[in-house]
Amino acid sequence: MDTCQPSCRPRSRLLTAATVIALVYLLILAVGMMSSGFSGAAGGQAAAARLLEHWCRNPMAALMIGIFATALVQSSSTVTSIVVGLVASGLPVGFAIPIILGANIGTAITSTLVSMTFITRPQEFHRAFAASTVHSIFNVMAAVLFLVVELVIAWVSPSGQGPLAMLSDMLTRFLLGGADVADGIKSANFIKPLIDPVVALFYHPRSGSGLLITLFGVRWGGVVLSLAALGLIFTSIIRLGSILKANLIGRAERLFNTAIGRGPVTGMASGAIMTILVQSSSTTTSLIIPMAGAGVVRMEKVFPFTLGANIGTTVTGLLASMAGGENPDLSHAALQIALIHTLFNILGVVVIYGLPFLRILPIRSARYLAEVCTRRRSLAFVYLIGLYFVLPLILLAISALLTPSATSDIEPSPALEYHDPHQPPEE
Repeated sequence: MDTCQPSCRPRSRLLTAATVIALVYLLILAVGMMSSGFSGAAGGQAAAARLLEHWCRNPMAALMIGIFATALVQSSSTVTSIVVGLVASGLPVGFAIPIILGANIGTAITSTLVSMTFITRPQEFHRAFAASTVHSIFNVMAAVLFLVVELVIAWVSPSGQGPLAMLSDMLTRFLLGGADVADGIKSANFIKPLIDPVVALFYHPRSGSGLLITLFGVRWGGVVLSLAALGLIFTSIIRLGSILKANLIGRAERLFNTAIGRGPVTGMASGAIMTILVQSSSTTTSLIIPMAGAGVVRMEKVFPFTLGANIGTTVTGLLASMAGGENPDLSHAALQIALIHTLFNILGVVVIYGLPFLRILPIRSARYLAEVCTRRRSLAFVYLIGLYFVLPLILLAISALLTPSATSDIEPSPALEYHDPHQPPEE
């Protein structure tokens, strides 16, 4: 029995709203902490950029990092927020793009895990596994297609940018107020002044002040700050998701039930809105896969809904980008990589789902894979472990063997390095 009087409810709603705002602030603060901490721990922005380029200069290795990290933590929002922080530390945007694309592949592991709960019931498992893997196959198709196009066009383009980088650069400049990026960032980012003093209280390497520098020195203080930032990103995203889920899941389910049976655009919109409401594409897919397994919803209806969830989950990265970087160029890059994540998911829907001959490929492939794995259910575990863990680790090991160990001599690839087309080339 609810003992709370009607007068309690507005106060409860205000407390929930205040908690959500506080958690969003903590997320943005954590990204700012990671940017400062990693730069300091690496010995400055230039050294941090070289170190990050060493691990991410191979686009295939960077793609595998995105897949493995997201599968490990089961949260593309967390990985995207970390990538935004690394870009704000100096990782070139072009180097970060494959990680973002890999995170999109890795996020589909949750829906696949949910479908495995039906493995003892063949018919239900067939439907649930097909509904989950159509999400995975679409994300793999989109990542491979856009990564190849990005690399090829970046290689031949005078600016050294691919289409995702060029579009996001133009959109970032538009959002920040035109060509004067420094003034645009100062006027547009009202969050950064609320974050910098807090970070400086613990760590400010330029002045040599801050609690962590006093206790551990500049380098180890940066390591401690980076680790604390990682923990804060995890905690804030998990708590934010649980609070929003507890308060909005009923509304989200009503939205879902209303959208089921309507057209694909409605399905995508409801998937995006539902994911934004609960801040978790895992929650969104966890709701729809059991319904697909039970035969309530056909895979053709599940498909657009999960694509909408892909778009909705990019909001977290956009929020994280508000932390900015230590200078206008890094703040520009942080927002740009978050916009790349959003553009990639929107354009993936437009290109693959919008073209009938491409749209049918994920559906047919998912049905075939479900049929094979229903006949030999052990292959479902092989698929799950192989795609998300074994393959990334093997390719990362090969990349580590082929990549020089010294970072001081590494020169960024002109096809991947971020170039500002508005700045004159260095002499």
